[in-house]
Amino acid sequence: MPNPRHGTPTGTTGTAHAGTCWAPGDVADMAVLMILWGQRLRRDRWQLLSWILGIGAFALFAASAVTQTYGNAASRAEILQVAIATPAILMLRGLPRGADQGAFTFFLVYAFLALLAGLMSTFLAVRHTRADEETGGAELVAATPAGRLLPTVATLLHGAAANVLVAVAVCAGLAAQGLDLQGCLVAGAATGAVGLAFLGMGILVAQFMSTSRGANGVSSALVVLAYVLRGIGDATGTPHADGTSMTEGAASWFSPIGWGQQTFPFSGNRAWPLLLPLGLGAACLGAAWVILGTRDSGASVWGARPGRLTARPGLRSPAALALRLQANSIIGWALGGLALGLLAGSLGKAIAAVDTPDTNITAVLRSILQSQGTSLTQLMVSVLFSMAGILAAACALQAVIRLRQEEAAGTAELLLAAPVGRTRWLAGYLVLGATAVVLVIGLTAVGTWITLTGSGDQAMPADALWQTAVAQLPAALIYLAVPALVFVLWPAATIGVGWALLGLGVFLGIFGGMLGLDQSVRDLSPFTHTPVPHGNATDWSGAWWMLAIAVVAGALAVAAMRRREVGAA
Repeated sequence: MPNPRHGTPTGTTGTAHAGTCWAPGDVADMAVLMILWGQRLRRDRWQLLSWILGIGAFALFAASAVTQTYGNAASRAEILQVAIATPAILMLRGLPRGADQGAFTFFLVYAFLALLAGLMSTFLAVRHTRADEETGGAELVAATPAGRLLPTVATLLHGAAANVLVAVAVCAGLAAQGLDLQGCLVAGAATGAVGLAFLGMGILVAQFMSTSRGANGVSSALVVLAYVLRGIGDATGTPHADGTSMTEGAASWFSPIGWGQQTFPFSGNRAWPLLLPLGLGAACLGAAWVILGTRDSGASVWGARPGRLTARPGLRSPAALALRLQANSIIGWALGGLALGLLAGSLGKAIAAVDTPDTNITAVLRSILQSQGTSLTQLMVSVLFSMAGILAAACALQAVIRLRQEEAAGTAELLLAAPVGRTRWLAGYLVLGATAVVLVIGLTAVGTWITLTGSGDQAMPADALWQTAVAQLPAALIYLAVPALVFVLWPAATIGVGWALLGLGVFLGIFGGMLGLDQSVRDLSPFTHTPVPHGNATDWSGAWWMLAIAVVAGALAVAAMRRREVGAA
């Protein structure tokens, strides 16, 4: 007979009753819960360790760099005045709240720390919910006394513990540089609370999507959207008379990252804004719990459409099959690029109209930009195009990751049993990845051009716009070709090394200068070498070198694929 606490015995053909619940006082259930949590800890031990230590180390290095580079309040106040006069900086950094060392450090790093915590949490949530259902692991667990619902409780416990450790790591990293302990605690709590909000969001999204790829894509997009909304709110905020602090714009209040920012560590130490991300996470978990109790295992709210009895004529090549498998994710990344482009153009006039309380700062900054042949609009567009370049790089990397997933699942071996060569199979994915990169960057440029033209903003010439778009291509192609070479030479490391390379590139390229890293270290990031168009004075040498590296790495991958066995570890 079914156990009333766990729904149906197998969790496949039966449907759990809406009233099914877990009795927290049951000792046996607690024992099972601890076993499930231990399994998750063992499975994720290296991934979580990397996330937690990486986030904590970033907070530590940022606080150390501020101490060494901006050791006095006057220098920090000057930087904040320039930042307020340059809203593009606020898009990437945060909301200024004074020149105190702790508040200045929080301004520089919090948004990125919260972004990392959000990505960690959504990946964790999907990995232990939708991905387990997709692979059949959840069905095996449901046939045990754990049932269908207790594994979700274990995932929640696992994610909550991970975010608590992230909060501790951030607090420890900041406190190690002698910052006020209360502010450090609030900063850590703000980071962990945002992570918990996205943990609940990831579990909810996993109920709607039929595949882990779709769930990860939607969840990641929500995290990035929260980062962008926070950036819009900061860039369109109102400067205060002191010239070193601001009141956020309305867009920040639609972002969990913006809510965490409202705690104002070191300058206000407010606790009540933490209720907002925690409430969002709890609401998402409640909705996910209701859905989980009424659907079949392996099913989803948005079910996959039934397939055709026979394949379309267009699916007669490996490249066409690769496109069919990745079309939805490519469309998602491309729409993200288009949204960034529309945002860049629509904010152009608003950004150019922003002034600091100190008009001398604004006048000097704009004269410098004018002498370099650029404008605040161009600077804003360049910043958002750098984000589009990161999106394109991630899209390219996913093409290579799909190769590894197909090989690990055994479907690649079935495909290659037909008259399809290994090099042709790999080349098809490389061509698709390169096309996706062009599509993401191209739609970003189209969106920017449409909104700039529609608003009558003439601050950025059309040729400068398209040059800015083209400049992003070589760096993104690096993250297609180099991971492809890793896939051929060391297949098992493809996913881990690929994401690690992208994360390191973003870290060094965007934050390397802020952290005071040596230029030779920052040069390891392809994003450091992306050309910044300045008319005829643009230096394109970095782009040509990166393009050459991408071509050589791609050619080596295709050549080496001839000698590698499919399915090799």
